[in-house]
This record gives sequence, C-alpha cells and structure tokens, in this order.
Amino acid sequence: MVRAVENLNFTVARGEIVGFLGPNGAGKSTTMRIFAGLLAATSGRAYVSGIPVASNPDEAKRRLGFMPEQNPLPDEMRVLEYLRFRARLKEIPGRKITARVDTAMELCGLQHKSRRKIIGTLSKGYRQRVGIADAILAEPEVILMDEPTIGLDPKQILDIRRLIDSLRGRLTVLISSHILAEIEACCDRVMIINQGRLVAAGTTTNLRREFFPRTLWRLRLRGDPAALEQLLPRIDAGLRVVVSSAADPDGFAEIRLEGPANKPDLGEQILAALMQQAGWRIREFAQVEPGLEQIFLAATKQTEEPLSAQQRRNK
Repeated sequence: MVRAVENLNFTVARGEIVGFLGPNGAGKSTTMRIFAGLLAATSGRAYVSGIPVASNPDEAKRRLGFMPEQNPLPDEMRVLEYLRFRARLKEIPGRKITARVDTAMELCGLQHKSRRKIIGTLSKGYRQRVGIADAILAEPEVILMDEPTIGLDPKQILDIRRLIDSLRGRLTVLISSHILAEIEACCDRVMIINQGRLVAAGTTTNLRREFFPRTLWRLRLRGDPAALEQLLPRIDAGLRVVVSSAADPDGFAEIRLEGPANKPDLGEQILAALMQQAGWRIREFAQVEPGLEQIFLAATKQTEEPLSAQQRRNK
C-alpha cells in the first residue's frame, strides 16, 4: 500500500483563492476528494468551515461546492433543467431555487444563449461553466475546483480565469491545476505538494525569495568571455556567470549572471561596466524573475528522493 497523502497540514482563509499544485500522483485529487467527503481518510482530520468532515459529513457538504476534474454532467438535460435539479438535491428551498439558479447562470455567463441548450451540445468551455455554476448554486463558503481549465482553448481559459477572479473575497476557493500560468494569474497564494507532503506555501513573491535568494540577469553579449569573468568580481564580489551558450552567427552569446539579491542598483552597475568595455556589444540585458514554473520545479526537486526499500516493497 502507498500513502497518497502524509502529514499534510494547511489552512485556507475565508475569501482566499489558493492554488493547489503538485506533480501527477502527488495527492492533490485525493486531498480534494477527502474534503468533499468522497473518500475517507485513514488518519488525521479534515475541516470545512470548522465542520469535521469525518464526523459530520452532511453539514460539511452543505458548506462546500465541488467541481471534479471529470465533471459528470448529463448530456441529455438542458442547462436550466439540470441546475434546477441540482438545486433541489442541494436542499435549496423551493421559493429560492429560481433566484439561485439565475444568479449562478448570470455569474457564469450562462443566462442568455446557453440557459436552454442541451448540455451535450455545449463546448468544453461552457460545460466547465455549468460545472462552476453547479458548485456555487447553494452559496457555499468553500469551493474546490479540480483542473477547471483543462482542455480549454486560450480564450476559454481567460473566461474561466475572470469567472474565478470574480469570486475573490466572496468565497474561499481551492484550485488544483497543471496550468501554472493560470494559477499565478488568479490565485492569492499557492501550496505545492509532492509525494503527499506539503513542500512549499506562500505568495509567488515570497516563494521566489525562498527558492531563488539570488538575483539573475540575462545577457546577450559579443565580447571576450574570459574578460567578462575577470570583470564581474570588480563590479561586485558576489557576481558570477552561471550559464553561457556558444556564440550565434553574429558573435553574440547568451549569458546568465547571478548576484546578491539585496542590491537593487547592481543591475545598473553591471550594465555601465559592460558599456565601458572597448569593442563589446550588448544586444540584451534584463533581470530574470523566476516564474511559478521555476518555483514549482525547485520545490518539488528538493523532495524527489529514491524510494526506500520499504516503499518499494509496499508498491
């Protein structure tokens, strides 16, 4: 037996939109299924708005909306018909069903063209909208979204991103996704798990400082590489070349520099020193900000260890 999640401990604040990241098999979907009451945890405790999922599952489910990765929508039903049916299953009082359904469809862009369409005729993007409308129907305090933009085209992804952004401050949203650019664009902070354990948590700015404590620059230079190596320590003792490519047909090489992070004027000093070198030409010079993809790779790489003998036997 392999443990899908182990010693995973986190809290999401009211009104936050949080990205939940990890490699395939890291335990993301398992964690979401436990919170949704679809899978029982073998140990530990899970709470939704302070309600224990294991001992009070019905009340926990009333506080939560869940959009699974494979959204099981009935192809033969119309959007309006389906959402009214789901509203009854969610115990929404009959006198409030029409208003709740209309509000959810309006928020998800389903109110006009799509309200009477058969679900089986909808595009992938609009099916995702129906899934989100279903998740928010009962006005839950917490929403879980497992891969809400998977398989969508760029415009559909942008539409779903705007929809998720509209929930900020109103609902607590936990989003699992492999599209890291979308997570970085719409989430207040991120949590990264690997091998069932939490390996990083915070805003992208704080995680960038944690995993990339030094400043990086990208340089395209036509000049003597050996002379550059000699020049950098004279600018700052902490400067060094970390990557250098072969020169292109025009003689320009791409070079990555690394230096201290606590010197905001260091980039200007580097550029000024380079421009004073006779015969050197600079085609590009820019500070490099590691994105969420680089942070994700750095965080997960730290925990990738060979399986122990006991783990291999368990598998």
